[in-house]
Amino acid sequence: ESSPRLPAPKDVMVYSYNFRSLLRWSPVKVDRGLVLYTVHFKTGALNHWDEMNCTRIAQTECGFPWSLKERRWTVVLRVRAELGQATSDWVETQPFVAERNTTIGPPKVNSVNVSPDSLLISVTPPFGSAAGDFLQYHVSYWENARSITKETTTSNTLFKIENLKESTLYCFRVQVELMANSDLQLLGLQSVPECHRTTIS
Repeated sequence: ESSPRLPAPKDVMVYSYNFRSLLRWSPVKVDRGLVLYTVHFKTGALNHWDEMNCTRIAQTECGFPWSLKERRWTVVLRVRAELGQATSDWVETQPFVAERNTTIGPPKVNSVNVSPDSLLISVTPPFGSAAGDFLQYHVSYWENARSITKETTTSNTLFKIENLKESTLYCFRVQVELMANSDLQLLGLQSVPECHRTTIS
């Protein structure tokens, strides 16, 4: 006689931000007892399921282990619900490749030095870069009183917005574009606009 089946977890999704990835799903509701979950993974190279560090856990999320930090690997995950001897069907994710599917956050603006005709901006990238990474920063800026936006691109974490009017409020925001080895371009989220007034000469 087959063991009773539990409902399978729903909304099974990989969430990935700045290459930190985790699997999330909706809790399975039962009348009594605590439902636990087990997560497995397999990579495109090795087509067999391995245990993650999430076996019979009560949480509805599971962080990727260090062994899955390679951004170019194709990873498939699966999760099932367990209660006593009863289990659900496994639910598999779509193939996940961090280099394509992660969300890159905005860079951190460390400092802005103001002069009469320029803003000198220092930023930190949103994640630790790996070998072969090339980061470009796309900077949009505008005079606060006008709606014309100008753009500039740089690969430096210290850059200048020049040819500004003195004693004028300027706003800017920055986003990162990652160019990786595999001709891949991944555009990050824009930073929150920041405004600074140029000084008087």
